[in-house]
Amino acid sequence: MSTYELLAELPVVIEGYELEGHEVAFSGEFVRKTTVIRLRGAGEEGLGEDVTYAAEDQEALQRAGASAPLTGTWTLASFAEHLRSLDLFPQPTDRPEFRLYRNWAFDSAALDLALRQAGTTLHAALGRDCEPLRFVASQRLGEPPSLEPLLRRLEIAPELRFKLDPTPSWDDELIARLVALGAVDSVDLKGQYEGTIVDNPADPELYLRVVEAFPDAWIEDPKLTPETEAVLRAHRARITWDAPLHSVADIQALPWPPRTINVKPSRFGGLQTLLDVYDYCAAGNIGCYGGGQSELSVGRGQIQYLASLFHADAPNDVAPAGFNLPEPPPDLPSSPLAPSPSALGFRWD
Repeated sequence: MSTYELLAELPVVIEGYELEGHEVAFSGEFVRKTTVIRLRGAGEEGLGEDVTYAAEDQEALQRAGASAPLTGTWTLASFAEHLRSLDLFPQPTDRPEFRLYRNWAFDSAALDLALRQAGTTLHAALGRDCEPLRFVASQRLGEPPSLEPLLRRLEIAPELRFKLDPTPSWDDELIARLVALGAVDSVDLKGQYEGTIVDNPADPELYLRVVEAFPDAWIEDPKLTPETEAVLRAHRARITWDAPLHSVADIQALPWPPRTINVKPSRFGGLQTLLDVYDYCAAGNIGCYGGGQSELSVGRGQIQYLASLFHADAPNDVAPAGFNLPEPPPDLPSSPLAPSPSALGFRWD
């Protein structure tokens, strides 16, 4: 029996739903907006979070309100099939990945609701234990780059480790200081993004400086060109992928079999696709680590919950949300996080 089959026939009764907007200003240029989906039924409430990046898409969803036809008695499988028949975007989007993110928000809310109506939890339904959760903090160093964001977080959590986004402005002096910190677990080259604020060019000189400076770090999402492939050929075992992956088929289509991948639940668009990826990786001895998408509410806890069940001891980019704030609060926890699933449903307290 597949992992998804353990959940697919769970019944879920949906009587209505509401939307709840969240926003945080990460900088003067970037205000992050998300929407929490609140499905109601049989005296319970199930939550999920839409992490679609475009603020205008979040605003349009919130203006439209609870307009999608979701009420009824379903199983998780039949509800997922129904979701795929709907257009959940009140205004068109030209980013197909955004449709996956929104679908995950509704699908995860239905999972939470179904588990609560059944009087159980995700780990109990799957027959798995939650393990202490190792995490890293994802960080950009700004332009011009500075170590200050890292140093502020290390003052709060001295053992904290990082996933960093190198840019062409990283010079030898900065890299040497990073090496001296000894706190870098992975570097995200952001080479697989197009048309976003984090696009990073395929710079073979940057790639060479980074792979040589951090010989034990994972190297995520390079852009492959003849020049960068020449730099990376000897480091293929350390290369991981994130942005191109939305299904098992995408993993199979990679240029070589990976040792590990970044599993961002919302990228896979739904519970079945996500759990099929976990099953595929387990069968093929492919490691996984979790990734986040600047969740502002329940979604962060949900990805921590999944990471604690499926890859707790990996360098999971699922640090508590406070680490993402421009000024992180002084009482943030250290890694690993103690397991803290809610008494019911698909939530992490």
